[in-house]
Amino acid sequence: MKVPSRKKVTSASAILDKIDGGDVEVRTRVNEQTLNMRVAEMIYAAREASGLTQSDLARLLSTTQSVISRLEDADYDGHSLSMLRRIAEVLDQRLEVRFVPARQRRRRPARAASAPRIPRVLRGAKSPS
Repeated sequence: MKVPSRKKVTSASAILDKIDGGDVEVRTRVNEQTLNMRVAEMIYAAREASGLTQSDLARLLSTTQSVISRLEDADYDGHSLSMLRRIAEVLDQRLEVRFVPARQRRRRPARAASAPRIPRVLRGAKSPS
């Protein structure tokens, strides 16, 4: 007997839907943990790109190596905006914080290269004779 093949799910959102079963609380916790992980990874990457050890960065921030270790831990959820600013400053970086829509809207298909967009003020305008 041949077993029917299942369609492979590759979208992260679709995979999470299968795991959490649509549970909003679980999805919220996953999103929070993902954000903590991203912030920790960004701190680590910026420090490494600057060629600094955790101890070096700690010294520049007048803190301890264990604080830097904690900030670079994906499970840490106490990142403060003021500490992120301080880190950015000593690493000669600019800190950006953005608000983005919670749900991504589907983008309209891109216009074909052969059909340039014509500004509204020019539509129907007569060319000079």
